[in-house]
Amino acid sequence: MIPNMDVWRPCDTVETIVAWGQGVEKQDGPTSLILSRQNLAFMQRDDATIANIAKGGYVLKDVANPKLVLISTGSEVELVMKAQEALAAEGIAARVVSMPCTSAFDRQDAAYKASVLPKGVVRVAVEAGSTDGWYKYVGLDGAVLGMSGFGESAPAPDLFKHFGFTVENVVKTAKSVL
Repeated sequence: MIPNMDVWRPCDTVETIVAWGQGVEKQDGPTSLILSRQNLAFMQRDDATIANIAKGGYVLKDVANPKLVLISTGSEVELVMKAQEALAAEGIAARVVSMPCTSAFDRQDAAYKASVLPKGVVRVAVEAGSTDGWYKYVGLDGAVLGMSGFGESAPAPDLFKHFGFTVENVVKTAKSVL
């Protein structure tokens, strides 16, 4: 809502370091880093993948001939990685895209964006927040798993289950768009 603001929601320490660097270097507006209180798992990457983090969205885990693209940000990336494994066990090939900064991703050229989010492959976005901004990435054929309410209080695992942020629900949502 703030013009020229980049909002970064990193999934681990590597994305946090890149986001911090992007914020320090940004000259045309503010940057916000939204960090989790949770202990987040480290995601394995090669040097080329690490370089792509600065582009705001990148392929974290790829597969041959994906039938589906799972897009996520922040603490939900680990959830999506587990859902990708569950889908693979059922013979469904899914690419995982981490998108820590949608505004940085939107500034990339069309070829890069198409290489991350290929046309003709259905998409599911997962974020424990508002769903509004994700529909431009999933289109009419995709789905967004997010929240439309706020204010619940309970231990994190109970809240994740309550709001549907489980591997089983991500898999169910993914299958519903195939």
